[in-house]
Amino acid sequence: MNTLRKALLAALVGAALLPMANAQAADIKERTLKFASAQAADHPFSLGGQRFAELVTAKSGGKMKAKLFTGGTLGGDAQVISSLQGGTVDVTFVSPGLLSTMDKDFGIFYVPMAFNDAREADQLVDGPFGRKLLDKLPAKGLVGLAYWENGFRSITNSKRPIHKWEDLQGLKMRSIQIPIFLDIYKAVDANPVPLAFTELYAALESKAVDGQDNPLPTIETGRFYEVQKYLSLTRIVYDPLVVLFSKKTWDKLGADEQKLLAEAAREATAYQRQVNREAEASMVKSVTAKGMVVNELSAAERDRLRDKLKPVGDAFVKGLDPAVVAEFNAELAKARGASKTAAK
Repeated sequence: MNTLRKALLAALVGAALLPMANAQAADIKERTLKFASAQAADHPFSLGGQRFAELVTAKSGGKMKAKLFTGGTLGGDAQVISSLQGGTVDVTFVSPGLLSTMDKDFGIFYVPMAFNDAREADQLVDGPFGRKLLDKLPAKGLVGLAYWENGFRSITNSKRPIHKWEDLQGLKMRSIQIPIFLDIYKAVDANPVPLAFTELYAALESKAVDGQDNPLPTIETGRFYEVQKYLSLTRIVYDPLVVLFSKKTWDKLGADEQKLLAEAAREATAYQRQVNREAEASMVKSVTAKGMVVNELSAAERDRLRDKLKPVGDAFVKGLDPAVVAEFNAELAKARGASKTAAK
């Protein structure tokens, strides 16, 4: 073995042993954390959770473990948030809409068609604006560790393709249980029906509702192609994913353990986003092969939909902290400028 190869091998071995060495030097106790996912084991959410668990084990030298419970076995998102606040579940991830029921400013992500692409959203949530929102959570019994990705939400239904906003008129559409989504569907003369995700498949199957909106990976792993004929790529809202920890559990941890968990959540972020975006890219072909009819809104119809929904967004932000709205808009403008520069 030549000198260069010996040096490379030594570096790799050292890197592999570093987490364990750090764990032995740090104050890390034997713990098993309960990590809840409402999604299937092969969903990008759960895959991100699995990567987080692997990082926790590696960084702690095997002392700390995160056991992942998938498929909603620990309850729906709202129930799991309550369990985190009570300290009976330790980790989960949720869309900010659920957090907006505790702090309305989290709902700003749901202003319709606010983001042009995921890169803009990344810069916003990974910067000072995203951090300021997370800093609001300890008062609610939660600790925000990172932002992963849910993605752009598109519409499926069992009645017809959505080529223009008028095609939504009269459809019974499942809505996330937050006011702005009800207002979005009311604005296009649809009939919103608030439902938890764990109840959604059965409602679609029984025709209690005609359709729903979700990011593409959730549409596939939720097997909605079995009960929905049409997928329309409306992308009306970009939905981040907030990684949450129980404050009751967090407060029992030492500083080294807290640092380890925060690092694991942040380091899993790039992987989870990559997996989610790869799933989006492959999902359209997959569900088309399974019989779904897929269409993309034209640029002109997207502009018409944006104009139709603008009063919803304008009315919604009036109920938020004006300083939060101003900072959101300022940071989004910066992100747009950075995106344009990168594209040149």
